[in-house]
Amino acid sequence: MKRILISLSILFTFLSAQATHPVKFRVPNVNYSKTTAAADTSQPGLLSNVVSEIRLQGDTSWVWLGTGRGLSRVKDSLNIETFFTSSNLTNGSNTGGFFPEGGVSAIAVRNDTVFAAFASSENDFPIGKGVVYTSNSTVENPVWTYYDQPIDFTDAETFPWGGIGFIQGLPITVAQYNVSYDASIGKGYVWITSWAGGLRRYTISDGSWERVPVPQDDQLMLITCADSSYEMIDGKKILKNFYMNPRDPIDGGNHNHKAFSVLAYSDTVWVGTANGINRGIFGNQGCIDWQHYAYPFENLSGNFVVSIARQYWNGQRIIWAATMNADDPTEQRGVSYTLNDGDTWHTALIGERVYNVYAKDSLVFAASEKGLWKTTDGQNWALFKPAKNVTPLQGDETLSSEVYSVVLDERAYYNGPALWIGTGDGVARSSDLDGSNWEIYRADYDPEKIYAYPNPFSPNSHNMLNGDGYVRFHLGDIASPDVEMSIYNFAMENVYSATLNRLKPETGSIKWNGKDSNGRLVDNGVYFIKLKYSQNINATASDYWLKLIVVK
Repeated sequence: MKRILISLSILFTFLSAQATHPVKFRVPNVNYSKTTAAADTSQPGLLSNVVSEIRLQGDTSWVWLGTGRGLSRVKDSLNIETFFTSSNLTNGSNTGGFFPEGGVSAIAVRNDTVFAAFASSENDFPIGKGVVYTSNSTVENPVWTYYDQPIDFTDAETFPWGGIGFIQGLPITVAQYNVSYDASIGKGYVWITSWAGGLRRYTISDGSWERVPVPQDDQLMLITCADSSYEMIDGKKILKNFYMNPRDPIDGGNHNHKAFSVLAYSDTVWVGTANGINRGIFGNQGCIDWQHYAYPFENLSGNFVVSIARQYWNGQRIIWAATMNADDPTEQRGVSYTLNDGDTWHTALIGERVYNVYAKDSLVFAASEKGLWKTTDGQNWALFKPAKNVTPLQGDETLSSEVYSVVLDERAYYNGPALWIGTGDGVARSSDLDGSNWEIYRADYDPEKIYAYPNPFSPNSHNMLNGDGYVRFHLGDIASPDVEMSIYNFAMENVYSATLNRLKPETGSIKWNGKDSNGRLVDNGVYFIKLKYSQNINATASDYWLKLIVVK
């Protein structure tokens, strides 16, 4: 589990005796708090360049973005807004158009319904910051309801389940390590996977939360819809030989109760955990019967399942999963998929760290540490080049090899098909499926100011692209096709010079990789950057100076 906890930390540099309703959960009555006009609850642009979630909103032009600093929405091809946050949201109440503080860890969209989960870190521990839900997102002033991160009462060691009986389990009473990393809407529920918080579902009709049992590590199946699976204990029908516990097995728990990814549709829900993949079939009144697939018994590349997607093509349903190595040293990173609902599994992209998988018709995409992959057959994959705007004089690029999320957009508004990708350096949209030219959106803290970012700059960790780290120079208004760049150390000795032609597609962003004229990384210290260009068509080029701190 140490590897998994490290992965979670990286992601966030980012819940009467015979009653059969979830009375043991902190689900308050929905109370109205305050209403604020939608125009007053957002600001233009992105606040963070880290975009880990992308979801499309029906037939509109909207694209929902989960960023490192809140929930954003692409309204049209030119405008993005980021919603304001508040630390004073009331559990179960109307948010007044505001959202929880922190980054967005999950988004689910279906028709007019939108659900988003938020997270942050406290004392280096990931912590869930709550969720928001609306069923009327497309109206001018949608009503958003906020819920604290779902947790249990300390005495909730038995909880009602599926209209048939009760489940025993360890109460999850804190939000630490209880972060909702994925969400899916289906069968009248919003399903969330919250790591230590496990699998839970929100009933759309009555606004209640419920814990959902999945198999223990040693169970290939878990039948919860049969009366014979229960026994009477102290007057309650308790599921036999079962105890929900997300602790590590050495402490009596189950890795399979650490839920991370979810996909719900029709009568089926798929759940990825730290111990494989689970396929659930709904029974009457909401119970679920489960099949559990785990390495090495099944041909998964690894047991840590961070993303699940469904492909439907030529009458065949294929389930795709991004699977990572968990505890077994023979597990590997890659993609796992099944053509027969889990009876047999196949693997691809072995060795690649895949963050998200997405499928539409004949195409499957994998967003990974190395970049964006595409396939039509599951075995032959093509790797996209990093996103770059090659339009003359508009050169831009994402200074990141990593791609965190991907969506194929076939809506008429964007003259699809188009691709959206989320990276650590903004969100990008390609007007074709080959990624030949990208429109890039990122946070712009001061459009007219000239500055370098990040500053201080570490060439060993910032904006890593093809093995090099980069600092980007924001130039404000610029009219000249050429930018002359000269870099000096603290003694005003020139260490690097170049003329960058903005008419050439390969130029991309105005940037520097921290190396001198001999290709050696410069020493730590203060450097002075001289950029020479003109800001107006009829003006002569002028010198603009910046100070940059390099810390390797």
